[in-house]
Amino acid sequence: MNNQAIIKRDILLKLRSHISKKEISLIIGPRQVGKTTLMNMLKKELEQEGKKTVFLSLDFENDKNFFSSQNNLISKIQLELGNNAGVVFIDEIQRKKNAGVFLKGIYDLNLPYKFIISGSGSVELKQEIPESLAGRKAVFEMNPVSFNEFVNFKTNYAYQDRIEDYYFLETEKVKIFLSEYLNFGGYPRVILEQELLEKLRIIDEIYHSYLEKDISYFLRVEKIDVFACLVKLLSSQIGSLANYSEMANTLGASVQTIRNYLWYLEKTFIIKKVTPYFKNTRKEITKSPLFYFYDLGLRNYSLNQFGNIGEMNAAGFVFENFIFNILREKIYLSGASIHFWRTKEKAEVDFIINLGRKIIPLEAKYKNYKNPVIERSLRSFISKYNPEKAFIINKNLKAELNIGKTKVIFIPFWEVLKGFSF
Repeated sequence: MNNQAIIKRDILLKLRSHISKKEISLIIGPRQVGKTTLMNMLKKELEQEGKKTVFLSLDFENDKNFFSSQNNLISKIQLELGNNAGVVFIDEIQRKKNAGVFLKGIYDLNLPYKFIISGSGSVELKQEIPESLAGRKAVFEMNPVSFNEFVNFKTNYAYQDRIEDYYFLETEKVKIFLSEYLNFGGYPRVILEQELLEKLRIIDEIYHSYLEKDISYFLRVEKIDVFACLVKLLSSQIGSLANYSEMANTLGASVQTIRNYLWYLEKTFIIKKVTPYFKNTRKEITKSPLFYFYDLGLRNYSLNQFGNIGEMNAAGFVFENFIFNILREKIYLSGASIHFWRTKEKAEVDFIINLGRKIIPLEAKYKNYKNPVIERSLRSFISKYNPEKAFIINKNLKAELNIGKTKVIFIPFWEVLKGFSF
């Protein structure tokens, strides 16, 4: 049993480095990924260094009154911190109406306080608040626990400074951890629970809390049953094209309703849209996209596969989603973009990383290779675009082959986790 009570998050270091900056540190992300825990950890560290802090949450009835006006909030902060420098933590900011304008007014007073603000994935949080605070904030996106964070936690942080060596030497243990992660996902409370029934209870609570709070309460979605069925439908077709008309017919809803619900799912950090790769950007925008899930456990739960994705086919799609999440974090704020490739002849490549100056195709294969095998689809892409490099991310094999001028590199999945560059 793991006695470590808290999962260490990499984002904490990034937040620490931003403490000295005047800008608001805005933490966004899905519900229940540990934003409040993160803020409390940072608050404790700052207090141990002798810094003054105050923590306010719109989840607390007593704190809500302080947000009735900007003057009220400033008075409360001044009461706690005086007129000297201090750090103000505000949690669940999405519960404040017109939060962006509210915070902008306070920021522009040039008070001697550093603001660290977080909230769950409401549409306003991701859209309106960042727009209102243009030039006044840095956004930190907090996701479910990553595989690196998960393995460090599971090994009691014994290898956190040598995690690449651990992956290389303990390949069988790492594959067991991978199986657990693909089955249960990265919600901290799910990871911390030992018993399957408790994990199931928690993921059920997270799922229904999302439907009832974000979707029903905040977004005023009336057809919750249609919305839930859409989540299930998306879960069943990871890596497959999303045909809006077919989805609308299947669910008995209009195409516009489906588009709206997909937009809500994206803005609340449940799914991420990926568009096809074309040299013609107009085609990229108009063609059917596909979707991946931020958390694998939530995806599995919606299909009654939570903890039970044993069959090869399902595991392969979930592994593809797993690799997508790693790639998405790697290119975050880099200017690069992730796409997929499909042709009328049914050739397909899982991921195309567009770096602007070059493109790199990647395939995710949840299997052990004895020998390097390059399938027809990837060969077709290489023939058409002649990329400098191509990657096949798999469970075990490290090897290189050449097709013309393209170097095809087989790498085990753990090499993508740390120190990997395109």
